[in-house]
This record gives sequence, structure tokens and C-alpha cells, in this order.
Amino acid sequence: MRAGIIGIGSYMPDRIISNWDLEKIVDTSNEWISERTGISYRRKAESDTCSSDLGAQAAMLAIKDANLCPEDIDLILLASSSPDHIFPATACIIQSKIGAKNAAAFDIQAACTGFIYALTTADQYIVGGLYKNILVVGSEVLSKVTDWEDRNTCVLFGDGAGAVVLSNVKDGGVISSVLGSDGSGSGLLELPAGGSKEPANFNTVKNRRHYIKMSGNEVFKFAVKVFEDCTKKVVKRADLSLEDVDFIIPHQANIRIIDAAIKRLKYPRERVVLNLDKYGNMSAASIPVALNEAFRDGRINKGHKIMLVGFGAGLTWGANLIEWNL
Repeated sequence: MRAGIIGIGSYMPDRIISNWDLEKIVDTSNEWISERTGISYRRKAESDTCSSDLGAQAAMLAIKDANLCPEDIDLILLASSSPDHIFPATACIIQSKIGAKNAAAFDIQAACTGFIYALTTADQYIVGGLYKNILVVGSEVLSKVTDWEDRNTCVLFGDGAGAVVLSNVKDGGVISSVLGSDGSGSGLLELPAGGSKEPANFNTVKNRRHYIKMSGNEVFKFAVKVFEDCTKKVVKRADLSLEDVDFIIPHQANIRIIDAAIKRLKYPRERVVLNLDKYGNMSAASIPVALNEAFRDGRINKGHKIMLVGFGAGLTWGANLIEWNL
């Protein structure tokens, strides 16, 4: 028995922020952003929109795609770096908004690797027999924790949500998974204030400690290495080779990270799903949104072996190898 994706959906805010828009806000240029990141546009939610709003929309699309109703969902896992609150769990808020009254719900915090961690967790719950239908959501409103005065980070991030429904499948499904972490690098990418270490006060607000901080060069080197390492591990665990993988769908962080990693892997770029030019880095939402788009445009078909690869703050990383069954 395997757990497989039986429904998928994504939802993006309407508002588009271009590189040319950012030229008016900070000292940057379209050329500088495009050359260093591969990003041209990103989505930005309205001021009254939060992660649960985007996540609920994506969730309903995935549930409909699975030919289920919200009452059929047994468990909701929400991956997000920009939850509605520290507590309660945003997964519980989504549960209420979509009417999934029979579902347990909790959040998973693994930053940009969050969707991989959540999918792996859901897989284990299904294979173990505890739950039948699990909703996995990656939802982000990173624009609200982005420092729009910092040209090194404000160009990177965007808002959006993606969701999948996992259930028992006869064919295909999750073949193998790998997860990893290294907390010694936790300070390389963080949102410093707002938790118990630096509670909100006048100084944390004045010093802009409630926004994303990143050491770009160190994160770049880390991401390229773990991208390569966990990709090799997950195919080896499945007793397959990289040649057996039809598509890689990586976390959409930076085109230079992706290009450097696939060069080391000697994997063809035309078989890597990319959409960061349109949406930027959506953290836990980037992989499910890219997966949904590749499925909807016909690139991914039943029987294809798909590699999902994530890496991010924590430091965390992970990969899932899936045989597509839709």
C-alpha cells in the first residue's frame, strides 16, 4: 500500500509586483534582480488577506479535484513560514474555513522545506493506517514579513498557496522520502523577533527585527550542496537512478541555485519545472504550486516519476520521489 496524490490545487493573489515596480521602492534594477535570481514578478496579497485565506482556497480546489467533500478529510497539515498566528495553528483555522469538521489539524514549520516535511508526514500516517484522506497545504503571505527597505531580500519573496490530497492508491504514489536538518545554521535565514527569544517591543520594531534576515552567500552554498545530496539519497533509497526521474520540481528559491545543483547532478534543465520567474520564492507554497502548474499544462502524466526537492531555514532539506497517479 502506498499514499498517492489524488487531488491538487493552487491559488494565487491577483496583485502582481514586477521588478520595475521594485525599482521605484529600493535601489535595484530589473537587470540586477533577473540576473541574480531569475525572478521577474511575484504576487502580493492584500492587506486583509492572511495565509489561511490563500490556503483555504487552494485546499478547496484540491478537495474538489479529488472528488471529495471537506467532511471526507481526516487530517490537515499546513506548512507555512508566515502563519496567521504563533498559535492557534493555522491548519485549524483552515479546517474551520473549509468546513472539514472531521479533520484533526496541525502546522509543520520547516520553512521552505515545509511542504516536503508535511507530505512525508502524511505519507507515514496513511501507510500506517491511521488516516485515509489527508490534506497537505503549503501557504504563504511572506509579503507581510518582508522588509521592503532591504533590496537583498524584498526582491525574492512572493505570496501564494498550493495543496494536495493524499490517500491510499493501488498504483503509483510516494516511493521514497528523505529529510534532514542542521540547526547550527539556524541564524543564516531567520525572522528574529516575535517569539519567546525576542518578544515584540519598541526596540525590535525600531530595528526591523520582525522581518526576514538572510545571509545570502552562505544559504546559496548550503542549498546547492543539499539539493545534490538529498536527490541522490532519495533515488538510491528507491533502488532507482536519476535517469529514471522524469521531472525534478525544486523549491523555487533562486535560478542560480537550481542551475548549479542540476549541473552537478548532470540532470537536463528541460526536465526541471521552473516558475520562479512568475512568482519568486513562495517558501512552503513553491513546490505544490509548481507541481500543480506542471500537471495542468500536461507536462506531468500518469506513470511519470517526479522528484520534489526542498531546502530552507532551519537549516532543513528534504526530497520525495513520487510516481504520478493522476
